[in-house]
Amino acid sequence: MFTLKEIKEAAIRISPYIKNTPVFTSSTLNKMTGANLYFKCENFQKTGSFKFRGACNAVFSLPSDKMQYGVATHSSGNHGAAIALAAQLRGIKAYIVMPKNSAEVKKLAVSEYGAIITFCESSLDKRKIALEEILDQTGATMIHAYENEQVIDGQGTAALEFLLENGNLDMIIAPIGGGGLLSGTAIAVKGLFPHTIVIGAEPETANDTYLSFKSKKMVLAASSTNTICDGLLAPLGKTAFSIILNHVDDIYTASEQTIIYATRLIWERMKIIAEPSAAITLAIILEHTQFFKNKNIGILLSGGNVDIKTIAHYF
Repeated sequence: MFTLKEIKEAAIRISPYIKNTPVFTSSTLNKMTGANLYFKCENFQKTGSFKFRGACNAVFSLPSDKMQYGVATHSSGNHGAAIALAAQLRGIKAYIVMPKNSAEVKKLAVSEYGAIITFCESSLDKRKIALEEILDQTGATMIHAYENEQVIDGQGTAALEFLLENGNLDMIIAPIGGGGLLSGTAIAVKGLFPHTIVIGAEPETANDTYLSFKSKKMVLAASSTNTICDGLLAPLGKTAFSIILNHVDDIYTASEQTIIYATRLIWERMKIIAEPSAAITLAIILEHTQFFKNKNIGILLSGGNVDIKTIAHYF
């Protein structure tokens, strides 16, 4: 069972370590969309994304008798960095399996937080095999990026914090990768304000959650999926899907062109750096303005870890 109670407990547990991130507005973007937009800036969170909330809750929930073995996970970047820092703060080892083709900025972050990194080929199967070997060798506790109760509860603290400070919202929008942020957000929102609408945002070219939500059954992501939103390429988790079906009101998608445009708008108009995986939330508003018009909308700007060299050619 996932409830508001567990998210509130997670908020207390992680409060000494996380940042209470700011909420920004933009009169220019409000005029463009015809809505009142409130951006919860998790790009200013420690490690540069919301992922630190869930990682921190999971690591600090670890029983003391397991601390000596450390924690482990596989990640292309943001979750790995979050686990590495949380482990460092608790004084335990972190073993991170990363694809060789991960962004250099993310490799550097994981390394600087003191994690022991194992590089592997980029496929999910290769990552899982490498992680299993590490778990067998070390006895470390596996902390999945989104198929983990403590992680989901931790991610829900962003929306909890948001709503306690900005309760007059008609809806909240969160991006969807594996579904941890959206599912945690939905539990928090519906627990506090049942009539507030919860919307998921996903790229058109990586729309497995959209298809799953509409058909009410799991649809696997295509192996050839390609999107600038590299943080949203994870397949939808079964736990997250169950929560999304029960607590999320709808899911919208946006094209790659609009995601790139939304990212540029945030950079240029708000003067802050957001990942395309975060800007997807603005992108769906730009593509569906009639639905969002005249609404007070909370936007979870999920992260700001951008490898400028990698994405510069898009702009």
